[in-house]
Amino acid sequence: MSAAAIELELIRHLLGSICEEMGIVLCRTAYSANIKERRDYSCALYDAGGETVAMGDHMPVHLGAMPLSVKHALEACRPGPGDVVILNDPFRGGTHLPDITAVAGVFFGRSPQPAFWIANRAHHADVGGMAPGSMPLAREIFQEGIRIPPVFLVRAGQLQRDMLETILANVRTPAEREGDLLAQWMAIRRGEQRLGEAVRRHGLSRIRCHMEALKDYSERMMRAMLRRLPAGVYEFEDRLDDDGLGSGPVPIRVSIRIRGGEAVVDFTGSAPQTAGPVNANYAVTVSAVTYVFRCLLPAEVPFTAGLMRPVEVIAPEGTVVNARAPAAMAAGNVETSQRIADVLLGALARAAPGRIPAASSGTMNNLSVGGWDATRGRPFAYYETVAGGMGAGPQGGGGHSAVHTHMTNSLNTPVEAIEHQFPMRVKSYRIRRGSGGRGRFRGGDGVVREIEFLSPARVTILSDRRRYRPWGLAGGGPGRAGGNHIVRGGRRRRLPGKAQVEAGAGDVLQIETPGGGGYGRAGSSNRLS
Repeated sequence: MSAAAIELELIRHLLGSICEEMGIVLCRTAYSANIKERRDYSCALYDAGGETVAMGDHMPVHLGAMPLSVKHALEACRPGPGDVVILNDPFRGGTHLPDITAVAGVFFGRSPQPAFWIANRAHHADVGGMAPGSMPLAREIFQEGIRIPPVFLVRAGQLQRDMLETILANVRTPAEREGDLLAQWMAIRRGEQRLGEAVRRHGLSRIRCHMEALKDYSERMMRAMLRRLPAGVYEFEDRLDDDGLGSGPVPIRVSIRIRGGEAVVDFTGSAPQTAGPVNANYAVTVSAVTYVFRCLLPAEVPFTAGLMRPVEVIAPEGTVVNARAPAAMAAGNVETSQRIADVLLGALARAAPGRIPAASSGTMNNLSVGGWDATRGRPFAYYETVAGGMGAGPQGGGGHSAVHTHMTNSLNTPVEAIEHQFPMRVKSYRIRRGSGGRGRFRGGDGVVREIEFLSPARVTILSDRRRYRPWGLAGGGPGRAGGNHIVRGGRRRRLPGKAQVEAGAGDVLQIETPGGGGYGRAGSSNRLS
């Protein structure tokens, strides 16, 4: 290996470590369990043109969508030294309203132009709207919470208290929101500090040169991978159970054309945008495509903007994969993104048999709870995604159980953290044995989470795969569908996959998550067709 190649690899890991350290600062200084415990955040670094050059090992659905937020922040605000712009608008590069993105430029010397951009995105446990947790069964985005266009949270190093107070006046847990927003600012400052150290050590022109080289290398690796796949058109269709407001199923269709080291990913034929909140925007769809195509490459290939140069994404406006305002969007980021990943993998399984796993659980099993905590004398808002089963793959061994897969990369909220911070008691948390699909390699099992409410609370569940099961591959069986129930007065009642319910003290919510699909026929050899 040449000295230049060694230096490029060193710079690549240096930039990635800056993103990871930003994430550590955000995690350790945030107030909410959702950020501190579940680590529902992402950090990334961009060149002067706003193109991705490095990111932390964080949330795929955030990371693939953030470049569009950065683009809108730059166009709307033109940040200067010491400025931090925030936004959450899904129609300006955001994903859904709880995800607030912070963007800042990194300047050196007297140059009025930034040398780099840094950004982070964090899921806030409540941003207002018609239900605690801001993930309601809404019909329009105005019901989902405060919608923030690109605005300055910090100007020339000074917190814009009027803007902060405007946001805090529209949320249920203002102290927590303030703490989380300030944590995002502190993560930005750490990124600026570390980039300054890198420039002083290596020189600005050298780092910029290596950034371009990293993007070009990622592009070459993606084109080489696409050339190894047989040319052709590969199609697949899957569906969401429903939109949460009585309409369903919601089909998502993809056609992938591969030829000459390039790919065209076309979602024409997918369902029109829905009345309910399962609509995704273009940023989410691009994020899912980026994630799936990145998975085809070796782990050591850097995740930069160069990856998507050979890939064109067509997502017709007005569909569930590119909805127009004022569509409700809360579940598009968390549920529809998972189904987009499923259809992409289903199509690619025909282009690259023997490399693609069966479907994983295909849902983030979103749970939002809020109300008045009488013991602590304050309002509370809790949000969590519940893990499921991973689909089995062709390379041996079954899918993992009780894990977050594909578009999410979060942890669970520990039982101790839930019971310490919220008026809830975890009655049971266990693996849902036998929920993975059968096959030569079994799918991973989902989980069972049972929560008792100690105070009255409003509960919202946004989940899927309660009707249509995660599919198996090469003769493998599907994973079991999930289920939601509430136990009240000793009676157990089934809830829809997407539901809003008023819970009383003593009620118990039961969430059973889907298992992953199996791979290969049981009893067959390792040589699977």
